[in-house]
Amino acid sequence: MEALFYSGKVRAIGVSNFSSKKLQDLLDMARVPPAVIQVECHPQWQQPKMHAFCESKGIHLTGYSPLGSGDASGDILKYPVLKEVAEKLGKTPAQVALRWGLHVGHSVLPMSSNEVRIKENLDVFDRPIPEDLMAKFSEIKQAST
Repeated sequence: MEALFYSGKVRAIGVSNFSSKKLQDLLDMARVPPAVIQVECHPQWQQPKMHAFCESKGIHLTGYSPLGSGDASGDILKYPVLKEVAEKLGKTPAQVALRWGLHVGHSVLPMSSNEVRIKENLDVFDRPIPEDLMAKFSEIKQAST
């Protein structure tokens, strides 16, 4: 990847699904540090340690599955916190989950082929989540790794 960077064929390097330990190992040997890391990140798996690590190294975090991964831990869009915040903001729980990711400084990558949902996913930029409501996200039980 570094050869592609130095040849001008790519402007930046990114990695996916690295732990902070593996990311540090890469940083220790790389001549070109990654500009971005993509990891699963959503209100039920907030990854604050990874976010802080990336921020300290100047690496942008992109969260995939920002609406949850659909595993056995349950549908995060039905969590009371998301429903409460959504109701107060006049948004859907999915929009709140996406806005949460943006609010904490991540890029988010929701997947949908449904035109209505795609438009809904884009309707998250009109206002931030107030801090008193953001604090409620700490009540969400975090998925184990």
